[in-house]
Amino acid sequence: MTKSKNTEQLIKPWSLPPKKNYLFYNANLIDVAEKKIMENASIYISHGIILHVMYPGEPLTGVESGLDDAGEYAAIDLEGKYVCPGLIDAHIHIVAVPGKPDLKSGLNLPFSHAVLRYHKVCNQILERGFTTVRDCGGAAAFVKSAIEDDIIHGPRLFFAGNALSQTGGHGDLRDPESDGQHSQEDACGCQNNALARICDGADECLKAARDELRKGADFIKIMAGGGVISPTDKLSSLQFSPKEIRAIVLAANNHGTYVTAHAYTPQAVRQCIENGVRGIEHGNLIDESTAKYMASNNAYLTPTLITYKAMTSDQLSNFLPEDARKKNEKILFAGLKSLEIAKNAGVNICYGSDLLGPLNAVQTGEFVLRSSVCTPGEILQQATINPAKLFGMENKLGQIKPGFFADLLILKDNPLEDISVLDGPHRHLLAVMKGGRIYKSRWTKLKNDITIDDYIL
Repeated sequence: MTKSKNTEQLIKPWSLPPKKNYLFYNANLIDVAEKKIMENASIYISHGIILHVMYPGEPLTGVESGLDDAGEYAAIDLEGKYVCPGLIDAHIHIVAVPGKPDLKSGLNLPFSHAVLRYHKVCNQILERGFTTVRDCGGAAAFVKSAIEDDIIHGPRLFFAGNALSQTGGHGDLRDPESDGQHSQEDACGCQNNALARICDGADECLKAARDELRKGADFIKIMAGGGVISPTDKLSSLQFSPKEIRAIVLAANNHGTYVTAHAYTPQAVRQCIENGVRGIEHGNLIDESTAKYMASNNAYLTPTLITYKAMTSDQLSNFLPEDARKKNEKILFAGLKSLEIAKNAGVNICYGSDLLGPLNAVQTGEFVLRSSVCTPGEILQQATINPAKLFGMENKLGQIKPGFFADLLILKDNPLEDISVLDGPHRHLLAVMKGGRIYKSRWTKLKNDITIDDYIL
């Protein structure tokens, strides 16, 4: 017998069933702000939002009506399992999909081929426990919309659109022997590729930034210094002029958002912060005075140590061309030292991976790399509350508190004791909930909430 369908189901046959109300009890809740375990917690979830968190002996004063109005709950005894806020990776590139053994051919995949792989890439990120990500170059508004609409099952997405680069900068991936005549141009007349677009001069930079914001970008990313994969710049090079950076920052500020910058050296970092940039990506070569300057300006640093290690993998010996491999070695060995300098200076630090193509598989390896410098509690904050503040979402993301999105991980073991727990999701991660819906369960007590067959037939 065919079940009746509402209008929404007819228009969007991929629609998932309505979200359940959940009550998780007997949970060891991880309070990332205080870096401690809150025992025997009960977590009420309704319509994708955390309605209440209750502990033994605590009265329900002020929330009884809300709990009653939420209706019936699927009550699950977590048996002392650990509940952690969903993780946030603040530096990814969805457009750099797997499928090719080397970086150049991977980035030159036809757009249609890359798009067909987005679902797999996004789903794997979510299944590793990352319920929110920030794409720092390449993703577009249609990807965000597809995730929000559950056409793609993936993490909540904040994206920059195409990163902005000067001619010959880190985002200019044209062969140095090319005359550049066959590169694509966008509506502004700026050269572009899968990750970035090229703009020169304050007026052109202002227009390019405005255009990315027009296309739905949540923030702006600029290439402010040399990089590993770009063929025509040195790591030490300064990119964009102060006037160009100020023009881009003006566009972002007027739109109510911020600018983050790819930068390695103290000179590049300082030029960015001095001209209004809020975030620094990588920062592998910063010194103590620059780190203190960042801290005094409430800037955010997103190291991406795992990408440099992954690019030296024996399994992918041809991933980088020779000149890029030499630059990568210099950056790799400086990474941990820069993390230590930034931590000691009190810089706001976020979790980032920056993995491209087949390297995406080691996304969680960043947790273990940072553990030689940071405590498990500090690393957890870097992957939860710190990026939430950078995104302006500190009242919705990164903690398990009333009014926050119900982004939860159910873990067998305590990451505050051993952060490597988060580097082994197949062994330690029992379930991933995003927005009150269970997208992945490895535990027989919980079923995935993304089965639609019975709902739409």
